[in-house]
Amino acid sequence: MPLRVAFFLCFFLLCRSLAAQPCDSATVVIDSIRFSGNEVSKARMLLFELNISPGDTIQADQLDERVEDNRKRLFNLRLFHEVGYTYTCYEGRVAVLYTMQERFYLYPIPIFDLADRNFNAWLERRDWGRVDYGINLIRRNFRGRNEEVRMRIQQGFNKRLEFTYRVPYISRAHKLGIDFGIADYRSRAIDYRTSNNRQRFFVQDQGVPIQRTVLTTGLIHRQSVQRQEGLRLTYVQEGVSDTVLALNPEYYNYSTQERQYMRLELSKVVNLRNSFIYPLTGSYFEAIAAQTFFMGGSGSPITTLRAKYVNYRNISGKYYYFVGGEAQTRLSRRYAYADNVALGFRSLVRGYELQVVGGQHFGLFKQGLTRELFQHKGVHLKFIRSPKFNKVPLALYANAFTDAGYASDNVFEKGNPLANRLLLGAGAGLHLVTFYDFVFRAEYTINREGAKGFYFSGRFPF
Repeated sequence: MPLRVAFFLCFFLLCRSLAAQPCDSATVVIDSIRFSGNEVSKARMLLFELNISPGDTIQADQLDERVEDNRKRLFNLRLFHEVGYTYTCYEGRVAVLYTMQERFYLYPIPIFDLADRNFNAWLERRDWGRVDYGINLIRRNFRGRNEEVRMRIQQGFNKRLEFTYRVPYISRAHKLGIDFGIADYRSRAIDYRTSNNRQRFFVQDQGVPIQRTVLTTGLIHRQSVQRQEGLRLTYVQEGVSDTVLALNPEYYNYSTQERQYMRLELSKVVNLRNSFIYPLTGSYFEAIAAQTFFMGGSGSPITTLRAKYVNYRNISGKYYYFVGGEAQTRLSRRYAYADNVALGFRSLVRGYELQVVGGQHFGLFKQGLTRELFQHKGVHLKFIRSPKFNKVPLALYANAFTDAGYASDNVFEKGNPLANRLLLGAGAGLHLVTFYDFVFRAEYTINREGAKGFYFSGRFPF
């Protein structure tokens, strides 16, 4: 055997023996943390997302758990398709290497949205005139620092122009972030009244019945990707046509066509889910307190309190269970129809996708049993060269669920029988999860009123 080959073989075997040597001491010291595959992402930014750092002393029996926990932290930044790790231990000193496959960060997303609350509400009308189109330009991980720039240019039934810029780190300690945005919204139709828990729309042939301009900025305190607090200030100027006011004088307070207001909001989020896309274990907590001040006597001040908690757990093998609740109360001396939003929008009892239930206060309970049917880390598409697109992860889950909700409405409840009534829904469905955070749900449900049907959605149910 040539001397050079023998030398490299011995060196390789020696390195392997050192790398494979177990941490046989009670405590270990993190000697180094390195990253591989982060072509765009700055290593300094990634280090600040971890709760371990070089020089830390930890218990040896906790090493695997701590390194895996930080792998999840990096993955839940939603900047990478996948994150893995290896580490070596020699004489009580540990060198950690995180490997990652970055996503594609600059992409235009064509807009082809339905103007209704959900697909089933649009399907009931099947009106191709109620379609929005345009382009959404997104630059994620801008400058390699997890900054995000978004621009939305939308035409069609609803016209919208938006620009937002988010900077997660503005302090040396990397604990404070800031964002700001501006948006202009105009629509050809307006939901001016609710009757029999269905939205009644007015479509204006000339001009628009509603227009809205929004300016917003927020200050975010990030303890980690999992824990953060926020302070947000939003200014809104909006107005409706005189026809809308004739159809519903209570659309805004005091029979006014225009209003301006400032909203100050405090928020707290503790997101301990194993995945932010489709969680199976962990927990999620969110609390919001907001105060809305109207200008020029165009409305009564509104105090809003909202909280949400969900627990996810593995009960056996590939079976998972989640249970959670959400509640909101809105306090004001006088309520406007435009603010009377409760169930049927962002918060929903499944089985009532075609109805809306207004109210000043609401509570929501959900639980579900999930069975993992299929899990593939990545289907390789050989005809695509880019590693950012040629590996498509796929996961399929079966889910059975029950939902319950109650909306309290003492102002606009007349003619809406689902207000001040316990709503119940149950069903089963299939959930498909794939790359770039895409979730598709197809579910069959039945509600308390006996209505049945298939419903479709594009996000995690709770």
